Amino acid sequence: MPRTLLINANIATINGDAGYGLIADAALLVNDSKIEWLGSMAECTDYADAEVIDCRGRLLTPGLIDCHTHLVYGGDRADEFEQRLEGISYTEIAKSGGGIRSTVEATRAANEGELIAQVKPRLEQLMSEGITTIEIKSGYGLDSENENKMLRVARQIGEQHLIRVQKTFLGAHALPPEYADCSDDYIDLVCDDMLPKAHTEGLVDAVDIFIESIAFSLNQATKVFEKARSLGLPVKAHVEQLSDMGGAKLACEFDALSVDHIEFLQADDVKYLAAKNTVAVLLPGAFYVLRETQLPPVEAFRKHGMPMAIASDANPGSSPLFSILLTMNMACTLFRLTPTEALRGVTINAAKALGLDNLIGSLEIGKQADIAFWDVDKPSMLSYQIGINPCAAVMQGGRWRKPLGQATS
Repeated sequence: MPRTLLINANIATINGDAGYGLIADAALLVNDSKIEWLGSMAECTDYADAEVIDCRGRLLTPGLIDCHTHLVYGGDRADEFEQRLEGISYTEIAKSGGGIRSTVEATRAANEGELIAQVKPRLEQLMSEGITTIEIKSGYGLDSENENKMLRVARQIGEQHLIRVQKTFLGAHALPPEYADCSDDYIDLVCDDMLPKAHTEGLVDAVDIFIESIAFSLNQATKVFEKARSLGLPVKAHVEQLSDMGGAKLACEFDALSVDHIEFLQADDVKYLAAKNTVAVLLPGAFYVLRETQLPPVEAFRKHGMPMAIASDANPGSSPLFSILLTMNMACTLFRLTPTEALRGVTINAAKALGLDNLIGSLEIGKQADIAFWDVDKPSMLSYQIGINPCAAVMQGGRWRKPLGQATS
């Protein structure tokens, strides 16, 4: 590909330990898939062999990253949403065959083509808001055949839509109906059969588990983490969402990339987690939909320098949210993050949560040219506005996924 010189831009590099890293009246040179140079227009040499693109004062940021989603699933749970608002409890819904069980049934019943057709509009909506990397978990198959089906779909949609997809094995998401009251046996199946098969097929970038009183115990999580370590796979965990079970500290004993949800994480534990170089992934969509009141210990994260990422947690039950920009606004409004923290939460810190911060997440020489172009004059607008998508263009690995000149989505 020819070199591309982007001129007359305002660039939020997200380079450094804090802030936007803003360069006003700037230029950026893309060579093949990577950033070759960036700096002020005054420092820009005339690159005669490059295609020159005038950004006309637009804001450029790293391509956004949604580092925690459950995007592949069958069916929906809109009827349950309505039932809950009419006064029917979650327990009653679950006993009647609803809840995660209904999603498992719908996901198992769908073939790969049907799942691709269902996930396509969800993914395209997220991509329209400047996302260039997305993590997608399994966890609605709960047997080897259907977990692998979900992960294959995640891989295929990434290839079809020119977006980087990180695939996370979440076989230990919930108990399948055939293993009711046999959770230890199911964990043995996960460790001895399901995870090794998915890994052998090249479908696993990381391993996750839901540690909670309604899900899996610390001892069961230890077995899963040990198996992941033996396969050379990094781990992450759904922890401290509904109670403090100590799951975050356990995950960090296995060098977890991230600990996610963490509303009930004790502030006194944050110093230990920060020293383990893990990332706190905040999920305001689930907090909003479930009408939670326990806030994550954001001040402790700031005090101890623990990176905060934010993500949509897109899923059919607790977070049917398919807007990363709304997620940023929610993080600011509900969790009191600053707009700077919100943007870093969907760029460099989200990249760290996926173990990809050496490749993406900031605009720096040598990194991938994953770039979002915005019709705004300052970065805070991305968190401030609700219901407006100012994404004007997207470049993924130096290639135009949505060229400048097209109408804003």
